[in-house]
Amino acid sequence: MNRRRGRENAFQVLFSLDYEEYDANLAIENILDNETDEFVTTLISGVIREQVAIDRKIEEHLENWSLNRLANVEKTLLRIATFEIFYELETPKGVAINEAIEIAHIYGDEKSGQFINGVLAKMNK
Repeated sequence: MNRRRGRENAFQVLFSLDYEEYDANLAIENILDNETDEFVTTLISGVIREQVAIDRKIEEHLENWSLNRLANVEKTLLRIATFEIFYELETPKGVAINEAIEIAHIYGDEKSGQFINGVLAKMNK
C-alpha cells in the first residue's frame, strides 16, 4: 500500500472514531481487511495517543475558529498532518501538508484544501 492510500485509510478510521466510540484496533482491522500496515497503524495510534497535544497545537493556529466548530473532515486531516509534521519525523513537512490538502479535495468541500493549507502553513512557520 502506498502512503497516500495509507493516509486515506488512517483518515477513514480516525474520522469514524470521532463519531463513535469504536475500538481503534477493530476499526483498523475493518478498514485494512485484516492486513497490517505499519504506516497506517503508526498514524492512527499516534494521533490517538497525542490527540490532546495535537488539538492544542491546532487551536493555537486557528483564527476566528475553535476546534469544535471545524467540520470533521478538516479536523481529522489537520490532526493527521500535525502528527506527521511534529511527531512522525520521517515525513517531510511539505509532503504532509500537500497530502492533507489533496485528501481534503477528495473528502471535503471546495474550501477544505485552502483552509487546511492556511492552518498548516501557520503551524509550519
